[in-house]
Amino acid sequence: MESFLYQASIYLAAAVIAVPIASRLGLGSVLGYLAAGILIGPALHFVGSETEELQHFAEFGVVMMLFLIGLELEPRALWDMRHRLIGLGGLQVVVSTLVLMGAAIASGLDWTSSLAIGLTLSLSSTAIVLQTLSEKGLVRTGGGRSAFSVLLTQDIAVIPILAFLPLLAIPTYGSINDDGSISLAIQDEAHHAAPSLVDGLPGWAVTLVTIAAIAFIILAGVYLTRPVFRFIHATRLREMYTALALLIVVGISFLMTLVGLSPALGAFLAGVVLANSEFRHELESDLEPFKGLLLGLFFITVGAGINFEAFYADAGDLIGLALLVIVAKGAVLYLLGKLFKLKGRDRWLFTLSLAQAGEFGFVLLAFAVQINVLPNDLSEKLLLVIALTMLITPLLFILYDQISKRMRDSGPSFKPDEINEEGPVIIAGIGRFGQIVNRLVQHSGFKTVVLDHDMQTIQLMRRFGFKGFLGDPTRPELLKAAGLMKARVLVVALDDKDKATMLVSYARRQRPDLHIVVRAYDRNHVFQLFRAGADDIVRETFDSSLRAGRYVLENVGLSGFEAAEAEQTFYAHDRHALRQLAEVWDPNIPPSENAAYVARSRELEKELEAALLNRASEDKRKSA
Repeated sequence: MESFLYQASIYLAAAVIAVPIASRLGLGSVLGYLAAGILIGPALHFVGSETEELQHFAEFGVVMMLFLIGLELEPRALWDMRHRLIGLGGLQVVVSTLVLMGAAIASGLDWTSSLAIGLTLSLSSTAIVLQTLSEKGLVRTGGGRSAFSVLLTQDIAVIPILAFLPLLAIPTYGSINDDGSISLAIQDEAHHAAPSLVDGLPGWAVTLVTIAAIAFIILAGVYLTRPVFRFIHATRLREMYTALALLIVVGISFLMTLVGLSPALGAFLAGVVLANSEFRHELESDLEPFKGLLLGLFFITVGAGINFEAFYADAGDLIGLALLVIVAKGAVLYLLGKLFKLKGRDRWLFTLSLAQAGEFGFVLLAFAVQINVLPNDLSEKLLLVIALTMLITPLLFILYDQISKRMRDSGPSFKPDEINEEGPVIIAGIGRFGQIVNRLVQHSGFKTVVLDHDMQTIQLMRRFGFKGFLGDPTRPELLKAAGLMKARVLVVALDDKDKATMLVSYARRQRPDLHIVVRAYDRNHVFQLFRAGADDIVRETFDSSLRAGRYVLENVGLSGFEAAEAEQTFYAHDRHALRQLAEVWDPNIPPSENAAYVARSRELEKELEAALLNRASEDKRKSA
């Protein structure tokens, strides 16, 4: 017990130290966990090889992760994405598997081991890629959306791969009995599978038991969860929700173990069944902390178990293999991107972001060794190869940044509309913000000319009876065709901050007398737009936040009039403050490190407080 607590303390302390550092460096939490494991294991030898008890807990994190992935995949959403999932994602998994399998066979391995290796290395790192795409704001790009589709397909593909791998062990380590039952001859006694209800049963009986178990999970998810959750809700004990969520995952895992199937398969299936349940978010919130902690512990045990003696003995070959995996997967991804008409930066982002092996590779390798599909020494080398490809991933994103900077914009992949109308108001960008502005202005009797580069948005707008033109609003010839030289007002509502600033600057140079209204992302963007020449700048959340604050004041004691007066005072002071701060703002220095900016901001906050207090006193005096 003391040894267990000591190891748990070391693992948790390593995670608390290493993971925040890795996240701050932009390397992602998975690499942080791996680094923590390497630090306490091979580097400092705080933990040894006697971590089997902890590893059992850690592997349960994988089961929880697959359950939560299932919760996020509603059957209807999966059906709507079927073409991209089956096409782009399915081809990536199949073609990458075949290419890597061929390379393994060429190196002298048998076909079963080579196929297991191809399946394992074909999967990319969901955790690293999604986090990096989100941090860099690339999720909504064409390449980012395509990468997400492939990652989703890979997450789903883990389930059939886990179910398929044991079949690769049968020809080598097992036999089929006269009665049709299957017996496995595991060479390593330490890897004996847990006894199950299907041991010794004929093949047809095993199939029936399996179908019955899956049917029970589906029916229980549809018909039993709602009354059980309502019963738990009646107790009004918050911890019972957590207990029930854990019971669902543990119980399903135990059931799947009894019938000889992967616990992960049952957990994923249960998650998909419960995805449409009204208790979905409750389950997610209850299990997320356990999943994150146990999955992190799993990655730490992987890092602690890496054999660095083997790495030092064969460092050149291992690094070469890691680069070979990246190049092979990258070539497949590049060709698929070309086949699915990804262009320029999108194709390079798609290629470089998914070229590594991923965290699911650790899961599949551990499982492949357990069922003797792969020998332990080969698995250790593959663990090092996967870890190296993940460590190289941040460099691949840096490479993408450099390629992206050097690539010229090839222009839109569509043919812009011929603009044959002019109006007093030009609206550049017709998203949520631009739509409201357009409706207000048009219904007030003024003509608008709407430009947007998104074809689906323009088509949706036309469906509701609003006319718009497809084209890039930052292109000078389109702006002039829309009547820039005669318009009275230009509304800039683009999502891209840099393009919005560039458009304001260009319009101001062409028309010094033009009134420019623009949406800003934050205060720094406001200052950039001021310098570019904008007249009215609206921060995208400022007005809604101000209105919400007024509602709060009305419900804590102020009258509607007093709350409205406070709102107007705050609004007027904020506009004054922005102009004051713009004078000391430096684009090359973060505001928190700009001493003049910080000092002036504090002065303005004191002025705001005094103004609001004076307004409140005046209102009380008038009411008295």
